[in-house]
Amino acid sequence: MVNQPETWNLALEKVQIISAHSYLTNPEYAKIKKARIFNLCKDYSYQSRGYYVSLLAEARGHLAIPTVTNLVDLREPKLVKIVSEEFDDLIQKSLKNIKSQEFTLSIYFGQNVAQKYRELSAMFHRHFQIPFLRVKFNFTTKWNIKNIKAISEAEIPEEHKESMRVFAAQYFAKKRYDTPRLVNADYDLAILVNPEDPAPPSNPKAIKKFIEIGEKMGFNVEVVSPKDLSRLSTFDALFIRQSTEVNNEAYAFARKAQQEEIAIIDYPEAILKCCNKVFMAEALQNAGIPTPKTVIVHRDNKNSVLETTGLPVVLKSPDSTFSFGVKKATTEDEYQEMVNTMLKKSDLVIAQEFLPSEYDWRIGILDDKPFYACRYYMAKDHWQIYNWNAAEKDNQDGNADSLPIEEIPKKVLDAALKSAKIMGKGLYGIDVKEINGRALVIEINDNPNIDAGVEDGYYGDQVYTDILGALKSRLEKK
Repeated sequence: MVNQPETWNLALEKVQIISAHSYLTNPEYAKIKKARIFNLCKDYSYQSRGYYVSLLAEARGHLAIPTVTNLVDLREPKLVKIVSEEFDDLIQKSLKNIKSQEFTLSIYFGQNVAQKYRELSAMFHRHFQIPFLRVKFNFTTKWNIKNIKAISEAEIPEEHKESMRVFAAQYFAKKRYDTPRLVNADYDLAILVNPEDPAPPSNPKAIKKFIEIGEKMGFNVEVVSPKDLSRLSTFDALFIRQSTEVNNEAYAFARKAQQEEIAIIDYPEAILKCCNKVFMAEALQNAGIPTPKTVIVHRDNKNSVLETTGLPVVLKSPDSTFSFGVKKATTEDEYQEMVNTMLKKSDLVIAQEFLPSEYDWRIGILDDKPFYACRYYMAKDHWQIYNWNAAEKDNQDGNADSLPIEEIPKKVLDAALKSAKIMGKGLYGIDVKEINGRALVIEINDNPNIDAGVEDGYYGDQVYTDILGALKSRLEKK
């Protein structure tokens, strides 16, 4: 996938060069099975065309290089620092003979034009999996990574391009693309909570429950804040109870925990996928799971969307959470105004038919098993569960009740379980509407709410025990 196929003159067997725009907008590509996608877009920034190529490739079951996880890692300074520390010996050894105070390493498909930097180039490529990478170093008392960035084909110097094409041919010919603990506790558990979170996924009473029950189960439990990332290595397990977004600290915690093999709920891949409605729409469609009529909107098709969804229409920013960034247009003029504003921030937006209902089902699923069920009612005089513009705080969200799993309509439960399997093992809250006898999946939520008095309304302490037990199971398997 490239921005301009006409500028690429690589003649490679079994490799087709197509535009990123075609891959994102032509439905025929979604039908291809078992494709490997090499994403050579010139821009991988969040919600750019390059970002969506890797995201939708994963939704379609295609194998993407780089993955979305790789792209986000590149932008996370804390993770770059971890790489710098982990491979410090190799960096110092490779650059020891350079006399200047600065050095730039250009890496094309894991190689550099100078063979003496082969090992160093391969290390960076293995870690980030970015086709074209530029690493800048500076020297103080030793060599340090100043920054790491993906570059486009246009940024490659002319004198390097012949070597790049040789490296590309070699690359595409491959078959594979390669602490102290308290005496009375079995494991140390960190619960990440952000005191400034506008919509925390657990209220203080629930956090207290996790601590009390965790200690009875053999955990030494500590509530940590976003500033404690450097201390994460001292824990055996991490439970994220901060709102998750791709660009906040929760993702950095999840990714570091994964890299250091710390047991975790939830995985960074779950955050990346669930936090993007575009991935979700494509993945649900690809799995044949019923949803409201949904269109992935881009600049080329925005004028024909209402033919599918009708009016009113719900518009969702790709990374909207807790009803933030979700809007309803009741007229065509409102739709045009809203969608044009949203497309200025993201190349793709979600449009969905509006299906009013008294409540939404929320099915809690942990490692492929349902463990709580709720009905979330719409906020007073509002069409959503949350109404952040309500004059009174008590009216910002609707009521909820909790029921036994056995009382959930089978079609609702089946849709929820099938949806969770798309994301893999982990903790999810699946939102489902019952409309005219059909169960329609609205969203798959990572990091779902576990609030005392709501999600534990029927099963009580068992909800907390199940989650902590899943973490303990991960540790014991390891």
